[in-house]
Amino acid sequence: MGYASVLILLCFPALLGAHFVITEIEALNQQPSVRSPQKRSTHDVSAFDVEVYSVKVDCKVTSRFAHNVMSSRAVNRANVSKEANFKVELPKTAFITNFSMTIDEVVYVGVVKEKEVAQKQYEKAVSKGQTAGLVKASGTKMEQFTVSVNVAAFSKVTFELTYEELLKRHKGHYEMLIRVKPNQVVNHFEINVDIYEPQGIHFLDAHGTFITNDLLPLVQKTVTGNKGHIFFSPTMEEQRSCPFCDTTLIDGDFIIKYDVNREQSAGSIQIVNGYFVHFFAPINLPQISKDVVFVVDESGSMWGNKIRQTKEALLVIMDDVHGEDYFNIIMFDHDIRPWKKTLVKATSENIQEAKETIKKIEPRGSTDINEAILDAVNILKDSRKMQQLPENSVSMIILLTDGDPTSGEVNKNKIQENIKNAIAGEINLYCLGFGEYLDFNFLEKLALENSGVARRIYEKSDASLQIQGFYDEVASPLLSKIQMQYPENAITDLTENTFRQYYNGSEIIVAGHITDNDLQDFSVDVSASGILGKQNLKLETKIAENEEAFKSQQYIFGEYTERLWAYLTIEQLLEKRTSGSEEEKNSTTSKALQLSLQYNFVTPLTSMVVTKPSEEDSVMIARKPNGEALEEVQTVHHDVGYSFGHSVKYVDGDPHFMIPVPAKNDNICFNIDEKPGVIFNLVKDPVTGIVVNAETIGDKKVIPGKKQHTYFGKIALLNNKLDVKIEVSTQIIKVYYGEKYTYFTWTQVASLKQKSFDVITDKDKTLRVVFEGMAQFVILLHRVWKLHPLQQDYLGFYIIDDHQLSKQTHGLLGQFYSGVDFEVIEIHEGENSDKPDASMLIKGKVLTVTRGWQKEYRKDIKHGEDIPCWFIHKNGTGFIDGVPRDYIVSGIFESK
Repeated sequence: MGYASVLILLCFPALLGAHFVITEIEALNQQPSVRSPQKRSTHDVSAFDVEVYSVKVDCKVTSRFAHNVMSSRAVNRANVSKEANFKVELPKTAFITNFSMTIDEVVYVGVVKEKEVAQKQYEKAVSKGQTAGLVKASGTKMEQFTVSVNVAAFSKVTFELTYEELLKRHKGHYEMLIRVKPNQVVNHFEINVDIYEPQGIHFLDAHGTFITNDLLPLVQKTVTGNKGHIFFSPTMEEQRSCPFCDTTLIDGDFIIKYDVNREQSAGSIQIVNGYFVHFFAPINLPQISKDVVFVVDESGSMWGNKIRQTKEALLVIMDDVHGEDYFNIIMFDHDIRPWKKTLVKATSENIQEAKETIKKIEPRGSTDINEAILDAVNILKDSRKMQQLPENSVSMIILLTDGDPTSGEVNKNKIQENIKNAIAGEINLYCLGFGEYLDFNFLEKLALENSGVARRIYEKSDASLQIQGFYDEVASPLLSKIQMQYPENAITDLTENTFRQYYNGSEIIVAGHITDNDLQDFSVDVSASGILGKQNLKLETKIAENEEAFKSQQYIFGEYTERLWAYLTIEQLLEKRTSGSEEEKNSTTSKALQLSLQYNFVTPLTSMVVTKPSEEDSVMIARKPNGEALEEVQTVHHDVGYSFGHSVKYVDGDPHFMIPVPAKNDNICFNIDEKPGVIFNLVKDPVTGIVVNAETIGDKKVIPGKKQHTYFGKIALLNNKLDVKIEVSTQIIKVYYGEKYTYFTWTQVASLKQKSFDVITDKDKTLRVVFEGMAQFVILLHRVWKLHPLQQDYLGFYIIDDHQLSKQTHGLLGQFYSGVDFEVIEIHEGENSDKPDASMLIKGKVLTVTRGWQKEYRKDIKHGEDIPCWFIHKNGTGFIDGVPRDYIVSGIFESK
């Protein structure tokens, strides 16, 4: 039985930039790739029963933060079902945020769960022989996302994967690599990359290893100030390697490189919706000299390619050592063999002598990592004490090893303790580990505890290039002891703001939350040490002007600063949990887990389970190779768009009820004051079966003598005739339909579409619930500064298209479905000169009302819009039927 490849395209940013990979769906019963013009036309699909007819990647980069949506559509044109495998390679640093499959117009969505829960569900499915998939490690920088799905005869399937990553600057640019290997021609093939950089794009370049003179004009590149665009979409004929071939010319790497303009030495500040990002990458600074000791493992396990590649890399590195640097080499197995007793300057003579020593390195005994690194520390410290090193130089140790300690001190915890105490925060330790089977966690903790990083060097033909590439990253320090200071008492949730070094061609990024709403000027003070000694840099910006300037970028990727902050915070917390104490590990794990759930990221703490409802309930799991725990989220990328209309009844705020009266071109409003925990019935329609209840929450604390404000913190929507229950809180949305149960969070764009109802979210903004032919409701989420002394997050509820409800509808809001008639007379000055009082004739009563304003958030969910209304006092008495307590129900899902 033969196999052929059907195309799936993936766009993603990798370790040093945004990378794109095209991978494959394998379909059964495929035939050879060369067509005969006499037997088949280009539209003959008999040789391709499962045909991929559309592959699109949409990559949006806003200020280095990449949001990527990959979609591929395929059709099974055979008269029997076929299995297709969706395989996508992702960078290990990327966080998946959405995955969905659409099969015959039914969407199956991914659910982010606590890792252990997801694993149990996955194992249970596998034990039953059901469909399953997962994310697994597959290379030096990537992991593989794989999903198998059965496609029925004459059916279509669409895969869509979304993930995000912060691009890291390397060697003076950001890079996007599109690895293009479709293995066949595709009807609609498209790569679309939009780049928005508020600082302005300094340069943008695109080229491909497979680009011929014929394909070159198809690579469209435009740069206009701060916007860049790359588009590549060859036709089927342009893809073919020959006029009647299924094989394709498109096979290789498509590479995009760019950098931004840098005018201020203190960097660039960007502020959106209260979150700021500070980018710091000064240029034209003189290089600081460095003191480096290479600690090279030559134990017996390094035999073969490892020792050969290490020697090759070190010989090249020696040519790159700067003339003002100082260096030494320590070879070790169970014995420690320093090349020199102290560090020596990188003169041509010393470099040549070092090369001769490197050539003689040979594998031999066991492995004493502890003593080798301690010797390197002592040599560095002794050289500095003897004033043999420049005063402002940067000291570092680079360890190259393939194994666990087997000689001397072998207790890894003790080794970590010994080295941390010896270094005492004065030296950077970098650990390069060979092979897939070494204890990388040990090396990673060793490095992170000593202001360095660890890298796994994969034993391939390019291993020596991997070592050289790492050295290039740390070879040119420009600043040390960098400290970023921001407005005092006005910032919370700050990411790391102190750094040991800044290297040429890299970038430092700091993000945080501005909590002082009255703050007008945002200042940054940067202090650092350079070759000329202490340096102080300053940057100031007007917050209002800054936010206004960045509103235009939302056409690419909306409120990116908050997600960038969350991404960076999670990334740093995951590092801390590796190097910290047990108590610190628990604390950072908890925080990272909370943020992963809140922002719907698949991180090492979370897994995404994809459930395809069927008789067997197929289950697939997406997970990172190393990690731990999360909660539940149902997601699918969806364009949420709707109109509120002109006559919207709603309750929002404290809680404020607003009833529009179109016939009078006016509005009536009232408040309801009750204790926290009370549940009100808002809507009840016995004809359609729709019921809406809402539960109040109060301020965080009660202040004696002052009114305790209440808001709606939980809302339930029921439809007994459809057997649907939806519970909405400020943290999560739960949907019960029949025997099924689904979660959403507010931090995503998501959708659940069924025959009789839709549930659609728009990240951190709105939830829309549509009961087909019955009614539409919108719930707004109001986020409150989490450190606010009193207020907390709350919900607003809006009725849309209420003409679809029956005339029997009642409830605090529903009773006004049929409209209301009133007349206002005797308008006169009230207690407040800006708010006149009047008499209102309504329902056979005369009520005293006050002209006022209420906030409506249909157009501006953050600030709201002031709407004029006649305010009914005393909890709406005389306006509503009965009294407020008549509408209290005992449970959130009560419908009687």
